[in-house]
Amino acid sequence: MPSFDVMNEVNFVEVRNALDQANKEIGQRFDFKGSDARAELNEKDKALTVFADTEFQLEQVWDVLSGKFAKRGVDVRCMEPGDVEKISGNKVKRSVAVKAGIETELAKKIVRQIKDSKIKVQASIQGDTVRVSGAKRDALQEVIALLKKAITDFPLQFGNFRD
Repeated sequence: MPSFDVMNEVNFVEVRNALDQANKEIGQRFDFKGSDARAELNEKDKALTVFADTEFQLEQVWDVLSGKFAKRGVDVRCMEPGDVEKISGNKVKRSVAVKAGIETELAKKIVRQIKDSKIKVQASIQGDTVRVSGAKRDALQEVIALLKKAITDFPLQFGNFRD
């Protein structure tokens, strides 16, 4: 019985590369001279922290960083920026969570979407992925097209296709 997995994976090697490129550009830009603007990756928590002197500079650092993510093929929709926090004096920071995997709410929404479409397949939640299996390969391709059209606010990958 053919099947595939709906998942969301983030390539942390590309995230690290984009972060290094962004920090290099920030260090060379004239408008950031003498400032403490930078971005760091916490490997353990899989989260980013963006530092700057002002909120305006913080937004500028985020723009540079998101541009580098786009060039490296990392979907910015996987990043969830938090609130701006004051550190000391007038310095600010923002934590950015990197969302890898599909959350339970979104997985339930995907399964409900598949069942409502009346396509003859079965969908089941397996941890942070959704496994879709059916009798025909064409039905699975219909499900992929349906999900690409229906879920636009979160990046989905379709992999682990078994025949």
